Amino acid sequence: MSISGSGMKVLVNDGINPTTQHVNIDTICSIRTPKRPTACGTHVHKCRCRVNLSELDGWWAEDFEPDLGWALGDGREHGDDPAWDASEAEALYDLLEREVIPEFYSRDERGIPTAWVARMRESMARLTPRFSASRAVRDYTEQYYIPAAIAYRLRLADNGAIGRHSVDWQHELEQKWEKLRFGDVKVETTGDQYLYEVQVYLNELDPNAVRVEVYAEGIGENGPIRQEMRRDRQLAGASGGYVYRSAVSAARPQSDYTPRAIPHFDGVAVPLEIAHILWQRG
Repeated sequence: MSISGSGMKVLVNDGINPTTQHVNIDTICSIRTPKRPTACGTHVHKCRCRVNLSELDGWWAEDFEPDLGWALGDGREHGDDPAWDASEAEALYDLLEREVIPEFYSRDERGIPTAWVARMRESMARLTPRFSASRAVRDYTEQYYIPAAIAYRLRLADNGAIGRHSVDWQHELEQKWEKLRFGDVKVETTGDQYLYEVQVYLNELDPNAVRVEVYAEGIGENGPIRQEMRRDRQLAGASGGYVYRSAVSAARPQSDYTPRAIPHFDGVAVPLEIAHILWQRG
């Protein structure tokens, strides 16, 4: 809902109530307090709010800086813990009383809240280019629509030759994927790297139809690590058995990394078009 008082208009958005999606364009401060992991989401594109006071979730967790607005929470999930709810409520009231409202009403001799205006300008200049409908449309077009159109045209070429090959590849995977398995896994630490050597039994699948990699979940703003493994040699006396090798950074604990196998075919979107995956289990 939007509340007004003596010139200051605030949008209070809990991330759940649908009425808060109808945003007054004159709002100058947006307060969003969803419970993680209910992200502060697309309403950012519809709102011309100048300053944000929000839970560290969703888009605000990505780009929060102290000179752009205010943050609530620690970026972690706390479920329905009433003690945490009470602590966050107290933090919200404290921010409003001690920082947000005083900054808005602190005026110079011309009646201008200079600190607030400076924060507004920084927020508009740095957030609008990243969190706008124009940027979203551009990203979808460049990252998804154009590549999809190119892939479609490639599959149609030569009377659909690549399309037919990809269908044959998928049928073979469906028939043989269940019997894929990992064998022995060896890991050595050399300097600042872990050296992985992994045995994989492909059940007579073409080795080029499968990608073997070492995977680790992303941390913070860093995306996941997906290090492709090189097929080193075929196992003696084992039909469809191969040894794969790769090195990954030892900056993270070894327990963060897991070898896995996924389908591979140039131009096919995995896992969108085929969702098989095989994790090595220790």
